[in-house]
Amino acid sequence: MTSFLNHYIDGKKVFGSGSRFQDVYNPATGRVLAQLPLADTRELDQAVAAAKHAQTGWAAVTPLRRARIMNRFKGLLEENAEKLAELISLEHGKVHSDAMGEVTRGIEVVEFACGGPHLLKGEVTENIGTDIDSLSLRQPLGVVAGITPFNFPAMVPLWMFPVALVCGNTFILKPSERDPSAALFLAQLLSEAGLPDGVFNVVNGDKAVVDAILAHPDIEAVSFVGSTPIARYIYGTGCMNGKRVQALGGAKNHMVVMPDADLDKAADALMGAAYGAAGERCMAISVAVAVGDQVADALVERLAPRVRALEIGPGSDRSAEMGPLITAEHRDKVKSFVDLGVEEGASLVVDGRSFAMQVPGFEEGFFLGGSLFDHVTPEMRIYREEIFGPVLAIVRAASYEEAVSLINSHEYANGTAIFTRDGDAARKFSHEIQVGMVGVNVPIPVPMAFHSFGGWRNSLFGDHHMHGPEGVRFYTRLKTITSRWPTGIRAGADFVMPTME
Repeated sequence: MTSFLNHYIDGKKVFGSGSRFQDVYNPATGRVLAQLPLADTRELDQAVAAAKHAQTGWAAVTPLRRARIMNRFKGLLEENAEKLAELISLEHGKVHSDAMGEVTRGIEVVEFACGGPHLLKGEVTENIGTDIDSLSLRQPLGVVAGITPFNFPAMVPLWMFPVALVCGNTFILKPSERDPSAALFLAQLLSEAGLPDGVFNVVNGDKAVVDAILAHPDIEAVSFVGSTPIARYIYGTGCMNGKRVQALGGAKNHMVVMPDADLDKAADALMGAAYGAAGERCMAISVAVAVGDQVADALVERLAPRVRALEIGPGSDRSAEMGPLITAEHRDKVKSFVDLGVEEGASLVVDGRSFAMQVPGFEEGFFLGGSLFDHVTPEMRIYREEIFGPVLAIVRAASYEEAVSLINSHEYANGTAIFTRDGDAARKFSHEIQVGMVGVNVPIPVPMAFHSFGGWRNSLFGDHHMHGPEGVRFYTRLKTITSRWPTGIRAGADFVMPTME
């Protein structure tokens, strides 16, 4: 018997009135888990009406009380972390340890949001002019929305709504229709933590509801994480409709390996960064830039046997290092990129296309083995385009300068890393590289919650990065008050520009 998921609107599960449904799969088995109702404008209007009704009261709640609800929510997340990780593994396919890591990084942002009373403090200048004081403060935007990707069904929503809520906004979440259960579980925990009805709502859907969010006159801001073409569309459409938008797009993250690097540690780092979560991370390292042929040869020698020996299995297998891809269609797309790399003339050192799951019950899962290319050049599509799968390309650079030039000329600029023992080289790289997030001997430089996450160029559209101080700025607007009380007001009108002397 087919089970059905729901929307979550105004503190209640809502089945919805739409006639369209989408299957939600277990990627490890290839079987349908449930059917998801896809919202039309009626469900979105219902959610926005609930959020708008709740927002005035929620904004009037003191920042301290809002933070205390976030603190209770954090405790519930910690208590239910295993259950949340199991939901992620079931619908996304990532292995359990990776799902637990995702939950942990999400909790860190909730912990940051618990500091709301401090984060929302304004600035005061006393006597900015004679008997005149000036006060700047940050106030909520109103109803805001988040559109989140399949690859982090818990972490990316948690990068958005805790900061938005503690700032006094109400929130509409449109999770990926491929793995929505984590978002619905988060909604349940928020209610248990004491969040008032209507403050947080989940509306499931596809492009139709995304377009409705971008057009809705009562939604003030939209946060998005996903591919660059969609990020560009959401940013352009949202801004055209008068909304504040942050849209994080795709990536092609490079890791430079210098001749003096510890090559064993570099190989360890590349294995986790390239093949963890089956490469379905916007911060995955998909290109290793080896400076010098000797470095490249040594890396390939170390990597090839390890890629062949990857432990691939379902998330329920605690020994698995890599799970399936999200859908059969995406698996086939990644395979087509491996085909393309061979056609373009790259050397396919390890071919993951032939992998077939042998574990009973998982033969029809969306599994793919890890692939490793050498002698990849910047003209190749497998270098230029985001593959979003377990494919690592080795590019050979003759010098440090050539490596930096490669990265700085790529259209994506999300994350990058350098592995070296040379402090001068590391410092020079950190300053010269034109990328939003940089790691020095750290392969996946995702900032902690009290810093902010975001790339440059075609990896980010909008003025604000995500979570941390930038998240507070995005979800609030600045108001400056200049005041002088009656005893200081001079008689008569003043027709010149005030100089505050």
